[in-house]
Amino acid sequence: MPELKTQPGNAHRPLVEFDDWAQLAQSDSAAFEAQRARVIEDLILGMPEHKRQRMRCLQWKIDQVRAQCKTPMAGCVKLTEMMWDSLVGPGGLKDTLERLGTTSPASLPKARIVKFPPVSCP
Repeated sequence: MPELKTQPGNAHRPLVEFDDWAQLAQSDSAAFEAQRARVIEDLILGMPEHKRQRMRCLQWKIDQVRAQCKTPMAGCVKLTEMMWDSLVGPGGLKDTLERLGTTSPASLPKARIVKFPPVSCP
């Protein structure tokens, strides 16, 4: 059964072995979905606790979009559109970065900068 590779030793080795997952999807779709759910949950559990609920909500939304689409390719296209919207759509990352670039320094939040002593590494 395919597994999510977690060792970052080889930067060129994919985290997910596509051929293994494709084989499982074709041979046993229920096992594929169960393994997919386990890998996603493991990934969410590996995140900081304060981000987990948001990630579960996002995954729920992704699952709902996939369920409404008639084909896997249609789901892929719809999810790609969602990602692009979050990047360049209204209120997306691009808008946020542009707002930061035009905001006057006086209106940005103030913070006290704490100086840490240098650390020497062995």
